[in-house]
Amino acid sequence: MSFINKVWKTQQKLEERFKKIGRGQYGRVLRLARKPTTDEFVKSSWVVGIGIAIVGFIGFVVYYVWLKAPPIVADLLGI
Repeated sequence: MSFINKVWKTQQKLEERFKKIGRGQYGRVLRLARKPTTDEFVKSSWVVGIGIAIVGFIGFVVYYVWLKAPPIVADLLGI
């Protein structure tokens, strides 16, 4: 089988998979989806930004505790 035939078969398989998306379980969601309004987009962006900031703050606290806790625990235990 030549390279061209292999590429052609691969292209056909991909096209068949994408045709099934509209009819499967996700098809209804994709048909009902719409572009968000500017207000919805801004609110979603704020919520996502706040969530990222909270996760970053938690990561910083864990990092800080990881650096400072071992010497404190060692002093308490007399090691």
